[in-house]
Order: sequence, then C-alpha cells, then structure tokens
Amino acid sequence: MRKLMAILMAALLAAPAAALAADSVQDLQKQIEKLTEDLDYLSSRVDKTETHVATDRIQFSGDLRAKGDTLHYTDTAWNPGVAVDMNQFGIDAMNGVFGDPTDPTSPLGSFMAAYPNMAAAFQAGQLPPVGYLSMLGYDIGVKPPKSDIDNDVLYTTRLRLNMKAKVYDNVNFSGRLSMYKNWGDSTGVKVFDSWNAFTMDGTDGGNTSGDWLRVERAFFDWSHIGGTDFYLSIGRRPSTYGPPSEVRENELRGGTPSGHLVHFNFDGITVGYHLSELTGIEGMTARFCYGQGFESQYGNGELFNQIATRDTQLGGFNIDVLNDGTNFIQLTAFGALDVVDGFKGTFAFPSQFVSLFAPTIDQDASNFPNMNFVVRYQPSTVVGNMLLGGLGFEREEESGIKYFGSLGWTQLRPNGRAGLFGGMGSDALYVATPVDTTGDGVADAIMPVNTGLSVDDSNKDGYGVYVGVQVPAPLGKVGLEYNYGSKYWSPFTQAQDDVLGSKLATRGHVGEAYYIFDVNPNMFIKVGGMYYDYQYSGSGSPVGAPQKVSSVLDGTAYSMLPVVDKAWDGYASLTVKF
Repeated sequence: MRKLMAILMAALLAAPAAALAADSVQDLQKQIEKLTEDLDYLSSRVDKTETHVATDRIQFSGDLRAKGDTLHYTDTAWNPGVAVDMNQFGIDAMNGVFGDPTDPTSPLGSFMAAYPNMAAAFQAGQLPPVGYLSMLGYDIGVKPPKSDIDNDVLYTTRLRLNMKAKVYDNVNFSGRLSMYKNWGDSTGVKVFDSWNAFTMDGTDGGNTSGDWLRVERAFFDWSHIGGTDFYLSIGRRPSTYGPPSEVRENELRGGTPSGHLVHFNFDGITVGYHLSELTGIEGMTARFCYGQGFESQYGNGELFNQIATRDTQLGGFNIDVLNDGTNFIQLTAFGALDVVDGFKGTFAFPSQFVSLFAPTIDQDASNFPNMNFVVRYQPSTVVGNMLLGGLGFEREEESGIKYFGSLGWTQLRPNGRAGLFGGMGSDALYVATPVDTTGDGVADAIMPVNTGLSVDDSNKDGYGVYVGVQVPAPLGKVGLEYNYGSKYWSPFTQAQDDVLGSKLATRGHVGEAYYIFDVNPNMFIKVGGMYYDYQYSGSGSPVGAPQKVSSVLDGTAYSMLPVVDKAWDGYASLTVKF
C-alpha cells in the first residue's frame, strides 16, 4: 500500500502541470484516462504482491513414489522355544516335584515321552545349565518344517509433503508429512511375523501404515543466537535419510545423524555450533542431540500405580568433521538409557501364537481363522542401556562418481532383567513348573514360567560395515552397495522403508545393485534388486538372543519369530518431485 500511495501522490502533483500543458480539454481528458489505466495496472500488481506475502507463509514441495517389488524368501521356518533353568529342573526332578519318571501320566513321565532326546541327555547328566524347550513340541535336533515363499508383486505408494516457512531473519520452520501404503491396504497394522511388522512411533514413516498423512518431521531452527554461531532446534527431528543413505535415494542429505546408525523418528532438541571460523575447516559443525524414545507413564495407565518402566532417554554428539562439497566426514556417538523390552506400538496378534500364549482363547479363536485381534503392546521392564558409534566418509568426484564407506559399532549393556520377548541381547529365563492341564486337580504336565530374569547379563558388542559407489551411466547412474552386520549389531534404522526390513539393520550380508534413469530434473525411474543373506535372527531388535539361522533350521536352536535364511527383492519405482 505504501507504493500505491506514493503513485497516487505523484499523480496528483503531476495533474496541474499536465493541465497547463494541455492544448484542450479533450487532451487533458485523454491524459487523465491514460494515467488512470496506469494506476489501475500498478495497483493490481501491488495487490497481488501483498496478497502473496500475507497468505503464502508456508512453502510446499514434495515427492510421490510409485513402486513395485517382487519378494522371494528361501528356507523360512518357525521354531519357537524358551530358555529353561536346567539346574533347577534337575534339582526339582530329583526331589520328586514332577512326579515319578516311570509313570507316563506324571509331569516328568509325559515330558520324557514328548522329548526323548532331551530325556536321554537328562538321564546321562549332560543337560546344559540352560536348555531350550520347543513350544511346538519338537525335540532337540528335530528339524522344523521349512518352505520357500514368493510374493510375486507388491505395489506401494509413498507421498511426502515438505513444508518450510521463514518465521524471522534467523528463525525457520521445517516439516514433512508422509503417507506410505501398499495398494489395497489401509488397516494401519500388520500381523506380527517379524520386527518389521511392529508399527511404533519411531518407525511410522517407514511402515506401510495406511492412506493418511503422518507428521514425520516438525521442527524450528533458531540460528546465529545472539550474533554467534550457536543454533538451537526443537521438535520432531530430521533423523532419517542421513548420510550416506541419501545416495541410493537419489536426493540430497535428508537427515542429520549417520544413516548407517540412525534412521528412526524421535522428538527432541539439538544444540549446535558452526566451528569453521574457529578451526578453518570448511563445514565443520558440532551438535549435541537429546530426545525421548519412550514415555513410560502418561497414557500407560499410570493412575493404577503399577508402572515398572522408566522413560527411555536418547542423546549424543554428531560432528561434521569436514564438509567442503567434495569430501564429507562425519563422527557419531550416541546412547540410549533405560531401554525397555520393546517400545509401545500396535500389531495384529498372530493366530499361530494364540494356542501358545492364550490357550483359553484358542478354542473360540479357531472358529474365526481369518480374524486377528489388534493389540497395543506395552513394555513391562527396563532391560538396559545401549551405546552406538560410527565414522563415515563420502566423496563426489568432478566426474560425478560418488563413493562412501561407513563403520558402525553398537554395544548392548543389559541389566539382567527380561520381559515377554527377553532381555537385552539375551532370552528370558524360564523355570519348569508342574501344571494341571485336565482340571482334575492332579499335575500332569510341565510348563515353563517366566522369571523376569535374562539368561545372560554381559555386555555385547556388535559392528556393521556399509560401503557403496555410484557412477554416471547412459541416461542416469548405476549404483552398487554392500553392508554387513554382526551377531549383536543393533542400530536404530528400523524406519527404513525397505519392504524386507531395514537392510542396514540386517545381521548378515546384504548386496544391492540399481540403475537410476533421469527422465528430467524432477523425475526419475529406479530399477534394482537387493539380496539378503541372514546369519542371525532378531535383525532390527536389541531384545532377545540372536540365534544362528542355520541352527534354527537344524532344530538345535529356537526363535520366537520366524527366521529366513536368504531373501531377495527385485524392484522398480517411478519418483516425481514437485
């Protein structure tokens, strides 16, 4: 409006001069009409500018990805079992707690008949201090059924809407809304057949949870606080798609922490300082990050006053050692305190578990074989702390070649307690107890009872390696990647949207090859494949003891969830940025 008023004043001052110079009233009228047209045109332009400034406070951008996967699993088996205190079992058996072993109707007699291999080891005094008891009745060394599974086509759609707003000269808001769904399903929950099927706060963005938008990110940045190089950021953190995982995504760095260690949504605070002026090293930045991974009381029935857990606190340092546009070096040190036995979330209870964990419901549930009840899982205890660390390097040559390498380390620090799924890196310890299964008042079977303790409370170290290269190729670029995770490798990368499960959380080997065809600057096609060679069970979870997949298939080890020996995923996607 200031510009419009200035134009009007100029017109009024110019009018007398124009009148004196006019040869006639008609000439004066024409000049006035021309001036009026110019003023109308300028006024409309000023109005549009002011309307844009007043209403377009938030700038939107985004991307839409349509993808098809073909999934294939080799040697899939399910052989659940529990760890039993065999020392106590032997003492109780010798004291007659389980009845006469020669009586087939006694608890011990029925047990020895059902598990002849274990009975022979017991009679020979060769049972280990802790032995595993199959929940399906398989004896030691009896191989469980295994099969190959082919899901020929799985279609998914991912929509991400980015939001940005300038609040003030040194204050900005950023956010992202995301929808990720597989075609034909918006139920929001999956049957719990793997940890990838467990939907919780930190993994919502990477799970096909339905056709609604979720707030994946929402935070503000307050930079140059007090004229210094300090900055502060609070909100739902940009903690996904960090380096070097952005290379395979064909986008710029999307998150702050190392994508090899952290791809997990959480709410928290970051305090950072740009060190370049002090050190002379380009792009050097140090950050301290704090967040909360689990709220133990509010919303968990705290007024019943039976809460046994504590809030899970997340914190650590993330340092960009060098970021000069060609080379990037990052150092990450991260910790999680008071980790619970599985963050709260929702899943559909598998019908296969009903007979094992809910025998009184089993008979009624068998009448509805195609129905699963949805449950909200709530942790029961604190199982320990976790430490994570990593060093990553990326480089982009002038020729367009990109390559990277990342080393990661994790340490599980259990406290000896365990919940339903076990302790930290260890299984829950059970004791054998005589029970009456027929209701006649006489014990006739042996059932394991959870003690709330874990089998092993020693610290457990894991490591991971992640390397890759991407080179220019006709119409686009070609990429090759490889990663490996050891037995106790436990990063926070469960929110990756790899449909077979986060490849970077895999305890074993994963190889990936892809070709990206650049249709135009805002559109590309990606065709590729991933091959998983699982070495240990429990990928993506710090709870429970990892078991060798080959041992589970041989019947000498047990896993509460199904295990897969090898799997591969062939995919093709089309992404449009707008």
